[in-house]
Amino acid sequence: MNDGNTPLPSRKEGSSIARKSRKSAWIKRSLIALVLVLVLSGTAYGIYLYQVGMKNIDKMSIANNGIEVPEEEKADVKPLTILLLGLDSRENLGLMNTDVIMMLTLNPEKKTGTLVSLPRDTYVHPAGYREARKANQFYSIAKVNGYGEGEFGEVKTIFGDFFDIKPDYAVMINFKAFEDMIDALGGVNVYVDQDMKYVDNADGTNIDLKQGQQELNGKEALDFVRYRKSNRGTAPSSDFERNQRQQQVLSEMLNEAKSFSTTLVVDKLMNAVGDNVTTDMPSEQIKSFIKTYVGLTSNNIEYIPLEGSWRSPFIYLDEADVEQAKAKLKQQLNGETTPTPTETSPAE
Repeated sequence: MNDGNTPLPSRKEGSSIARKSRKSAWIKRSLIALVLVLVLSGTAYGIYLYQVGMKNIDKMSIANNGIEVPEEEKADVKPLTILLLGLDSRENLGLMNTDVIMMLTLNPEKKTGTLVSLPRDTYVHPAGYREARKANQFYSIAKVNGYGEGEFGEVKTIFGDFFDIKPDYAVMINFKAFEDMIDALGGVNVYVDQDMKYVDNADGTNIDLKQGQQELNGKEALDFVRYRKSNRGTAPSSDFERNQRQQQVLSEMLNEAKSFSTTLVVDKLMNAVGDNVTTDMPSEQIKSFIKTYVGLTSNNIEYIPLEGSWRSPFIYLDEADVEQAKAKLKQQLNGETTPTPTETSPAE
């Protein structure tokens, strides 16, 4: 943990009226899709993994891949807790913030999971830190200052304490994978519900989509699910409309992935993962994970998005909701809950 010597900004008491957190819902659902790509690739696991997958599994694992995982610790036997981090590392922005933070618990017997998402601006004050930070800043702090054991040690400790549950592993996903996966699948066929135009030269965003049923490539699909406002004369979007788009794209991704079984497509999917995913899960455990959760879909995952009130510069979560989320995570590990699809599920 940090010894408290790193200068951290003071908490400011905002006078803003409480409001619901502004969610990066497209990122949250994108992350779910990226996690599930291991399962999607696992559809063809038995035939192709050792032909095209092993190089990418070894590439994304930063663990000592010579170690053996005890049988009782493998994913097909032991319920796992995984800290999921989403990194937007566009070169022209030079960012290292993890704008997606999720805790995932998985039960191998029931083949189900519980996924709790934390807003990136959540007020977090870990033990050992003099002052609070936004949740999305701790990975950058740990990375720059070399805190913790390995690349993920500090953030696993911080968010393990926050959720009162110790992560077995961490997975970092760069959102370039979202585009690469869709391109690997040959695009997704979706209905674009309105014209969309938005340009931001600072980060290279250039959204220009027309209404109608159409095939979108990776870049276009990312634009489709990200679109929120316009500066080129088209109508803005509500969070509800964005959520519908995200569900539509992820459903199509799952359908497309299940329909392909060629070595070329599996190779491209695995390359998208290998180039954009980093984890401290050993290669042997990744293989066990894939085989265990083949066939897992979004309907098998209970999705719990935590929300709160905004008082600049933080989001303050409802403590009762946090405690309920902690309980749900633990119930999943103990096999005491079965997720029921709801309108907040990541895909229909």
